[in-house]
Amino acid sequence: MITIATSNMNGIRAARRKGVEEWARRNTPDVWCMQEVRAPQDELDPILDGLAADYAEAGRVEGPAALNRVNEVCRVKGRAGVAMLSALEVTAVRHGLPGLDEDVDSGRWIEADVVTPQGYSITVASVYVHAGNADDETKMAQKYRFLDTMLTRMGELRDEAAKGGRQAVLCGDFNIAHTPLDIKNAKGNAKHAGFLPAERAYVDRWLDEYEFVDVTRDLAGGIQGPYTWWSQRGRAFDNNVGWRIDYQFATPELAETARGFVIDKAPTYEGRWSDHAPLSIRYDV
Repeated sequence: MITIATSNMNGIRAARRKGVEEWARRNTPDVWCMQEVRAPQDELDPILDGLAADYAEAGRVEGPAALNRVNEVCRVKGRAGVAMLSALEVTAVRHGLPGLDEDVDSGRWIEADVVTPQGYSITVASVYVHAGNADDETKMAQKYRFLDTMLTRMGELRDEAAKGGRQAVLCGDFNIAHTPLDIKNAKGNAKHAGFLPAERAYVDRWLDEYEFVDVTRDLAGGIQGPYTWWSQRGRAFDNNVGWRIDYQFATPELAETARGFVIDKAPTYEGRWSDHAPLSIRYDV
């Protein structure tokens, strides 16, 4: 059994000040995908080193150096940034999506091929899709360009898995609530970025045409939520007025091994270390 976690950090430096290391020591997922780390490399490295020490202290790795660390910093200062920690063996790392070379697209996609102790190979991607803004044509164009490019890579991952190669799971903040079950106020957000019909149609294609599985929804069934992000405004967190925009999309063989998930919502607003809650899924591979 392995655990893969994903969490939008909302700035890893701020998350550290708010207690993310306590969460790390308590959970130590086998693979931990992070998005929106928003830190330059020289400040990110010591934070990841500290988290590696937490893994070692918890007995998950023999020492901090044994925890694999990969990341990609966004070339736009203070924006995006993705990272991954893995207690599993990492055999290859790939940065970014081929064909996207604008600064605003950096720090949004990183892949690692990992191997379980039993020899099962998985491609894990940490993904941070553009948020977009329905009132800003440029930002929406950036988002759709990224989503279009994703389709090419998803097709390649699907084909490799279907031929008996590595299975794959895409983990991250996709900034799209797929259906009204994934957002508290569907009607009020129908014209807002993150719930536009054109955006949601991409998720339809991922599930239908590209054969990926929304693992959380597959496990949870047709319930409302469970949400992973709550606006900082008003009392959205306290009233659970949220969005489910953090996902793990897995190829079918891997998805079939999923045994359970946890969305680790903080007990109080003040106890949060991000405006997103971590999503962890257990796979019996």
